[in-house]
Amino acid sequence: MTTIGVQTMMLRDEFAERGIVETFRRVRDIGYRAAEISAVEMSAANVAALARVRDELGVEIASISGGLTAPDGAPSLSTHLDTFVADARTLGARMIRIGMLPAAAMASTARVEEFADRCQEVAEALREHDIALYYHNHHVDFAKYDGRFLLDVVAERSPLVGFEIDVHWVQRGGLDPVTTLRRYGAGGRVAMVHLKDYRIGHLDPAVYASLDAGDQAPWQQGLRDVVQFAEVGEGNLDFPAIVETSKEIGAAYLLVEQDEFYGRTALECLQTSYDNLVALGYGELFTPAGA
Repeated sequence: MTTIGVQTMMLRDEFAERGIVETFRRVRDIGYRAAEISAVEMSAANVAALARVRDELGVEIASISGGLTAPDGAPSLSTHLDTFVADARTLGARMIRIGMLPAAAMASTARVEEFADRCQEVAEALREHDIALYYHNHHVDFAKYDGRFLLDVVAERSPLVGFEIDVHWVQRGGLDPVTTLRRYGAGGRVAMVHLKDYRIGHLDPAVYASLDAGDQAPWQQGLRDVVQFAEVGEGNLDFPAIVETSKEIGAAYLLVEQDEFYGRTALECLQTSYDNLVALGYGELFTPAGA
């Protein structure tokens, strides 16, 4: 069964203000009962708080996040694999996702291949613990290396690595989200999908005043900034097709995410996405299987 949940990257300010448990209480009250954990320091206290969220609030933990490398000696999948395994087990998560490749991995085809080979090694190690490794795309994953998308290099050289397809970043990368879900979801390889809309915003009225005054710079900058992240249903993506295709390819979790809020709060944005998805007929997907 496919479940709609929340990606916690967008809740980082709420966590800082209210704490993990109280924030999740509000998220649970909106209607979300599954989550992917990201942008949360996995300290003993925070892991214990997330366990409370699962046990007391009934929020299922779909996956946790990790990278092959980490800044300033922080835990990474390369250096502290056992820690990630322990955290996943504590929270009942059977998936760990890599949110983005290290910047250096984009330097050349050889670097991309090295990254993919290392992902395969980590996936093999995690498989011994019944945990699967997934990779989350951005638009940069559709840069071409010797005629292949970066994401294709990972797909070919890391057969044990699954994919978490972010439909906004697919669109921003110049591809069709539905076609991309089918392309990478063959054989059940896409277990998670990020639901994030793609909106063309309105230019600030000051831009037009600047144009009238003969200043082109604000207009040119505005055109670069006009692509926005949006609540599900508030942009231009075809979410009925995206959700139905995600279900068809066997995606277990559809995770609502929004990188920027444009004057709103994360909880307000989550409410709008929830309301729109319910209006589209997907209210039953907010209840995890067996709940």
